[in-house]
Amino acid sequence: MVVVRAPAKLTVSLRVAGVRFDGYHLIDAEMVTVDLADELEIGPGDHLEVVGASGLPVPADEDNLVRRALRAVDRTAAVRLVKRIPAGAGLGGGSADAAAVLRWAGCGDLEVAAALGADVPFCVRGGRARVTGIGDVIEPLPVVARTFTLLTPPFGVSTPAVYRAWDDLGGPTALGPNDLEPAALEVEPRLAEWRERLASATGATPVLAGSGSTWFVEGDFPGDGRVVTRTDRPA
Repeated sequence: MVVVRAPAKLTVSLRVAGVRFDGYHLIDAEMVTVDLADELEIGPGDHLEVVGASGLPVPADEDNLVRRALRAVDRTAAVRLVKRIPAGAGLGGGSADAAAVLRWAGCGDLEVAAALGADVPFCVRGGRARVTGIGDVIEPLPVVARTFTLLTPPFGVSTPAVYRAWDDLGGPTALGPNDLEPAALEVEPRLAEWRERLASATGATPVLAGSGSTWFVEGDFPGDGRVVTRTDRPA
């Protein structure tokens, strides 16, 4: 049995640069690895158990990214997935789990990672990077020590639904650093209440993490459901 960490990713900024011929959205983003992490206990066998999941449901079926990553590297394993990253929170939890499996299997192939999901290549590399294309072009950047305070509502937001809303809204560019904020608020209006909670508690302007549902500000503001996390070393 080995234990593999699966650190979350935080999208510090995200511009939607367009839509590719096949319908996939092109992005230009800065992503960092933070020390909020799932853990995968991996041993011999062929079984997946998920414990501690919050946010959107995380079924332990064949579509789970852990199982898909195992198939991608032609491996079987018994995996106990301990979830600490909320699902549907914009923190790349499923992608981090898939990346952890690839690292465990010794697979650093970003094409294999990209076939599993747009955030998986960054999660395989970790650290800090400019991420472009559909998430498959990773330009490493120097890691800078930063602290962020996260507030995640007790509900998730569907990433495909947010991108569809972005299309329907005519491709808005946000005033802040995340172009997906207007679309996410259209999909899930309850996000606005949680943004105001974090703003009131910190005096800062919150930014949506990816497609949501997590809001974050830079700095250390513990308390009342907030999670303080720091930039982490590359996975």
